[in-house]
Amino acid sequence: MTDDPSSFDSPYTDSPYTDSPSFGVLPGAGHSPVILHVPHSAREIPPSVRADIVLGDDELARELDHITDAHTAEIAEAAARAAGVVPWRFVNRLSRLVVDPERFPDEREEMRAVGMGAVYTRTTHGGVLRSGDVEAGPLVARYFLPYARAMTQAVADRLAATGRAVIIDVHSYPRARLPYELHGEGPRPPVCLGTDSFHTPPGLLEAARQAFGDIGETGLDSPFRGAYVPLEFYGTDPRVEALMVEIRRDTYMTEPGGLAGPGLERLAAALARLVDAASG
Repeated sequence: MTDDPSSFDSPYTDSPYTDSPSFGVLPGAGHSPVILHVPHSAREIPPSVRADIVLGDDELARELDHITDAHTAEIAEAAARAAGVVPWRFVNRLSRLVVDPERFPDEREEMRAVGMGAVYTRTTHGGVLRSGDVEAGPLVARYFLPYARAMTQAVADRLAATGRAVIIDVHSYPRARLPYELHGEGPRPPVCLGTDSFHTPPGLLEAARQAFGDIGETGLDSPFRGAYVPLEFYGTDPRVEALMVEIRRDTYMTEPGGLAGPGLERLAAALARLVDAASG
């Protein structure tokens, strides 16, 4: 592996990971501790999974418009191009309607209250997505667990190579609250920074505030809170740092599922500044 990957067009050629149709690990600089994690950017649903979703095609397209963090993979890619130290990227290639890799797969997950645990049964507006007799177990085994193992390995590799790992979760959210949101009553700033009391050090949070200062106000843990860390390291390994970056969609695209605008490049530049600050 070289410190400066020579091609973004074929990012898997030199990757030490087994390629997967479900997710991709795109290599960065060997001395980079940063992993840009993009879990919710895709709309792809395998036919076998689509068969158990009760929505018609038009209804499903509208639901994907609402639930997908559109263009966040492009923001992460552009940030990787612009960063002085190329970060690693872990990108989900499948829609979160297949499985949501950032949920707990059991009763610990609070979003189960609205039918949005690891396997969703309800839509963003409370409608039925899957019938009650669809079993979550096979989807968890086929998609969720391999994703979790690969992300755990990616973090372990950054720890082995650099002594630390910095997970920056790249998300987006709508300007107006959707019915499924459990904590959506608070402020909805242009950039929401989600934190974890153990894994988000003050320096990383301050670097994010400075990096996104040109975009507008940065809020803290509203309307979304927390930061993703693989369970093997969660709450036990302070070498693993984590921050969630939630970008309000009207800052860079036409809602709910439209094209990206010039704001995308400004956000990518801001994210690149955060990557460089976190890489030192």
